[in-house]
Amino acid sequence: MKTKTLSIKILTLFSFIFLLSSCTDLDEVVLDEVLGSDASDPAGSLAAAYDRLGDGTFTDHGAVFAMQEYTTDEAILPTRGSDWGDGGKWRDMHEFTWSSSNAIIVNNWDLLTNGITRSLTAIQSAEQTTFAEKKLFLAEAKALLAFYTYTTLDLYGQAPYRDPMNPKAPLEILKADTQIDKLITDVEALIPDLADIGTQRTHHGRFTKQAAYAFLSNMYLNRAVLKDRYNVNSNFNFNEPAVSGTGTDMDRVIYYTSLLIDSEKFSLESDYFKNFARDNNNGKELIFAISQKIDYIRNGSNSFAYVCMERNQRTSAANRGTNAACTTPEFYATWDGNHDDPRFEQHYQYADGTWFMNDGTDVSVPATDIVPKSANLPWFHFNRGIQAGLQYGPILLASGSLEMIGNRIKVSPLYMEKSTTTRMNFTPTLTFADPTKSVFAQNEINQGARVFKYEFDPEGGNGNSNVDIPLFRLGGIYAMRAEALFRKGSTGAAMDDLNKLRTSRKRESLFANAPGKALTSLDAAQLYKELGFELYWELQRRPESIRFGKYDLAGTAKAASQPFRRVFPIPQTVIDQKVFKQNQGY
Repeated sequence: MKTKTLSIKILTLFSFIFLLSSCTDLDEVVLDEVLGSDASDPAGSLAAAYDRLGDGTFTDHGAVFAMQEYTTDEAILPTRGSDWGDGGKWRDMHEFTWSSSNAIIVNNWDLLTNGITRSLTAIQSAEQTTFAEKKLFLAEAKALLAFYTYTTLDLYGQAPYRDPMNPKAPLEILKADTQIDKLITDVEALIPDLADIGTQRTHHGRFTKQAAYAFLSNMYLNRAVLKDRYNVNSNFNFNEPAVSGTGTDMDRVIYYTSLLIDSEKFSLESDYFKNFARDNNNGKELIFAISQKIDYIRNGSNSFAYVCMERNQRTSAANRGTNAACTTPEFYATWDGNHDDPRFEQHYQYADGTWFMNDGTDVSVPATDIVPKSANLPWFHFNRGIQAGLQYGPILLASGSLEMIGNRIKVSPLYMEKSTTTRMNFTPTLTFADPTKSVFAQNEINQGARVFKYEFDPEGGNGNSNVDIPLFRLGGIYAMRAEALFRKGSTGAAMDDLNKLRTSRKRESLFANAPGKALTSLDAAQLYKELGFELYWELQRRPESIRFGKYDLAGTAKAASQPFRRVFPIPQTVIDQKVFKQNQGY
């Protein structure tokens, strides 16, 4: 982000001592102690609450992403030969074999409930001091509390709460089916005190009125599921009367999404992948996002890009991928007939006109692009979107530099790093020896079409990135409104919104900047595909698949599952404290 007086990064910089001393796990603070060891620093407290969004929770593939994506058709992280076994925690997510001791489930509970703790402390800090922006800080802290609480209720069905203004307040256990209505009314009540984006030194990294509209749209869209999670036939009542206002839940989704669409504060990117690029901090679609920056106390995370790239795919001599996750044959097949959609794939063009085709015809690309803040590291750009088939790129020499042809980067056929005779062939199919277990032999680790949606930022090596991570963006708002319109029977209006997404996106100049093709008909199956086209790998697929009755179905390395799996178990370490009761089925 550009420098702002109230930049959350700056707040965190000046509040680093506070962060180190006061940000502890919920088990240590909310369950066992009183809140607010330091109520004198409202800026630092609020910065700490924001910091939890980006410190792994919504930016690391092993955090909320693992629960929202690896459990669906969009993503799978198989065991690849000697890599990614890790006690089976990754396979558990996709095979639906998780237990209350799975490390991903335990760690995400800690992250999210720590977010609740930090938000409660920020509320207490703001309430107990007097300063010019008290009302704004308090509204943002309460909005963050609602966001962490909602995510915890969505994933775990339960969440902790303690009144931050009463040192002797008892711990409360919130339940999804009863708390969702209060969360909605609480956030609606905050709107007058939140800033319009771009005013009061706000930006897409802070919770504004517009972030609240997006969040309310999402809560109303999923309200029926949270109120009736175990509905055997997935017959959720999406059109019951709304909590407040007029009409039904879907009417409120339409109302709040329309406020955003009609505000003219945001616009769709014609280059879809601009939303996920290293320079997206000025992105036109971003409503609420996790601001990331290298050269900040906690550097941004490159996890969503790093996790799909193979170890021998290198954007520079200083970094590589990790050969972990891929998409499934089922999701890849949804794109049949849509490979010309601008959201499916994009080729990279260098300044001298060279295109990286990744089809065996490439010989070299110019070495004129240099990794930022590096004097001599050439920057190689891989294509974006969903990548399948044989892969090509630079080779790292024993000298530690990329292989060159004169002053250009040589492009060669690539082989797997840990199976050196196996061509890097990202097959859309996944052929597991045991179809029920996502395990590859060492010479099979090439398999799986990869998702290069987020740009690999070479500046910080493997781990760090300047890419802001969207939580709510305009494309998703159109998708939510389309779904709400469809569920109300307004199929034509829903198709209009989906076609706006399709035709606003343009292909690269290699294809004459051709726009996406409009739909001519729409049913529930096509709507579900369209949500995937627009929002893949954005932590939305699990809620989508539950709403559409897809989550329980059998798929690659997954047997049909029972409705209780729509919610995760409370970690056994928490159950052992005898405060929470375990969720149904576990």
